[in-house]
Amino acid sequence: MKGETTFLKIVIFLMGLIMLGFCIVIVPHYLIGANNVMSNWPILTDLLGAGMYLAAIVFYLVLYQGYRLLKMIDHKSAFSNVAVQALRWIKIEAYTICGLMILELPIFYIFADRDDSPGMLLVGIVFAGAPLVIAIFASVLQKLLHQAIEIKAENDLTI
Repeated sequence: MKGETTFLKIVIFLMGLIMLGFCIVIVPHYLIGANNVMSNWPILTDLLGAGMYLAAIVFYLVLYQGYRLLKMIDHKSAFSNVAVQALRWIKIEAYTICGLMILELPIFYIFADRDDSPGMLLVGIVFAGAPLVIAIFASVLQKLLHQAIEIKAENDLTI
């Protein structure tokens, strides 16, 4: 089990580096393009950038909670209320990213309409849909782990 969790910790670290590169290279380039297309509404570009960077910060919080879960698995304390709380935070943070991206969809729509690139709206939908899937998955895992902890507590009391 130690090898698998080490691999996942490396993946979490790489995801953090990829997001950092995304925030340093891709987002500014995208915002410059959005500013050129929507030059008469600069506030929309500012809102788009703020929402993307805020979502990136929340993404880092999700990575931190995932790392905490992996550490709990390493220390054989995965079936604990702390793990349930970590999954709860992952769920809340993923819903937050989804909500931020849904709030940004009208700006994506305006940008796609002005730039005549309907694929840009699809990018916004994917940015909103992916965290939604993660949030629902974390919610299911949270409920299952909570039920497993309750069953374990009942079994401990029976013996």
